[in-house]
Amino acid sequence: MKGRVTLIAGTNSGATRDVIRYSQAAEKIGYDALMVAVPPYSRPNQRELLAHYRTVAQSVSIPITLYNFPWRAGTEVGYDVMDGLLDLPNVIGIKEASSDISRVYEFRLRYGSRYQMICGSDDQALDYFLWGTTAWIGGGASCAPRQHAAVLEAALKNDFVSARTAMDRLMPLMRNLESGSYTQKVKLGCELLGFPVGAPRRPLLPLTDEDRAEFERVFKGI
Repeated sequence: MKGRVTLIAGTNSGATRDVIRYSQAAEKIGYDALMVAVPPYSRPNQRELLAHYRTVAQSVSIPITLYNFPWRAGTEVGYDVMDGLLDLPNVIGIKEASSDISRVYEFRLRYGSRYQMICGSDDQALDYFLWGTTAWIGGGASCAPRQHAAVLEAALKNDFVSARTAMDRLMPLMRNLESGSYTQKVKLGCELLGFPVGAPRRPLLPLTDEDRAEFERVFKGI
């Protein structure tokens, strides 16, 4: 995108060899960075997960952000893993979606500015920013970009009164998204803005009429 935005590729798979292949392909075609989640289904232990991330990180030169979402992956990116990656300069941060706000504080204590903490728990964004987080990767920003930016920009100015006001306006949408069918709702939000993004990939199905009506009501109110 010629420097206008940062392009981050999600290069995920159940096998380390495939993650390496996808990551190297992303680097070759010009992505700025990677976001690498815990391999799904296999539920690696911490020793195995550390080996996985080290091998992937050593296969590319562009920055890597880890993605901690134990509710989906079944395995947490623990402190032993983060400790074991300290010597790899291209591992730069973590998108934290565990909903455990104590990890945000613990990261500050353990790592200082070594790793960038990125908000991945959308309904807790203001709490993240209060503890020094300066970035937010949220799917809801695809359909409510200005509202997300208002929260983050106010927080970065240390204007937490304005940040809370902006978050208050956004929270009904966050709560609706987090209640289920997140992907379908974000796609519907994009459609309501005039961007025809299509239906979700199967096995996900379009929203029921009831869920669609409720989302539209919430979305029009933010």
